[in-house]
Amino acid sequence: MLARPTVQERTQTPLLSGMTQTPLQQSGMNGQTLIPEAPPGFKSGFIGLIGRPNVGKSTLMNVMIGQKIAITSPVAQTTRNRLRGILTLPEAQIIFVDTPGIHKPHHQLGEVLVQNAWSAIQSVDVVLFVVDASGEAGGGDRYIAEMLAQSNVPVLVGVNKADQQPEDPNQAEAIERSYQALAQARGWPIAKFSALTGEGMDVLQQTLVSTLAPGPYYYPPDLVTDQPERFIMGELIREQILYLTREEVPHSVAVTVDRVEEEPTITRVLATVNVERNSQKGILIGKRGSMLKAIGTAAREQMQKLIAGKVYLELFVKVQPRWRQSRTRLEELGYQVEE
Repeated sequence: MLARPTVQERTQTPLLSGMTQTPLQQSGMNGQTLIPEAPPGFKSGFIGLIGRPNVGKSTLMNVMIGQKIAITSPVAQTTRNRLRGILTLPEAQIIFVDTPGIHKPHHQLGEVLVQNAWSAIQSVDVVLFVVDASGEAGGGDRYIAEMLAQSNVPVLVGVNKADQQPEDPNQAEAIERSYQALAQARGWPIAKFSALTGEGMDVLQQTLVSTLAPGPYYYPPDLVTDQPERFIMGELIREQILYLTREEVPHSVAVTVDRVEEEPTITRVLATVNVERNSQKGILIGKRGSMLKAIGTAAREQMQKLIAGKVYLELFVKVQPRWRQSRTRLEELGYQVEE
């Protein structure tokens, strides 16, 4: 189950808004961050982002939060870890829970990801079921809808990628009818938007706030995610691998950040890229190290935005045979079933 943050968890400040690591304005005697008392009528709650792979859940959360905390790519199943994004408004605090895309698993890693996505459903206040407006509802959407219907959690159907609907009015109408039928059959409200262009996002935000019950601040107002910088850095490296490599490499990669050393003028990061085969290692390194250099350069640029300072990034590639099939290896690399 996705537990509410404990006092200890909430007094840690992994990543603040504005991409800088300045102290929060409110702090206690021991330097720990304080959470203000919520004003009358304040609302709060956890919104689970559920849907098939590559429907735009991570992009949606990044746009809602106002900065990049979740990686995105054209490759399906980009999200692997359950990630909380925190949006604090004058009237509410929304904690978005991004989950791996629900798909038919083909290995132990896939089984862990799907199991974690389903467990998140039972632990949130509202589910935003994200679907893709560029095509009609398919078997995967109907399967997720049936599973959600068996839970007691309120569901809002979010039709993303409104900007990518076909120009043919008949096709566009057929797509809309398919999702309306999916939602109306279960009494779920529906919202149409585009996380990419911003179309309909204000209405979506207002709708989500209206679904929440009165509640406290769960996190300090300046916090945008509960994940530490080290985790985000590893994800930024994996994002560039997703963009720059092809074939079987993206899904066979796990990144571990081994060391982060902060100096007055630069932050030094040492990370290992784990793959399953020597052939994948060769692809990642590239001719005379060209691919690894390109990955490192692009990831370093993103890290510098993250910490608002200079970064020196050193990457190593290590072969871990069949790591996706081993529960032990999965846990070592940070993938385990979440309670």
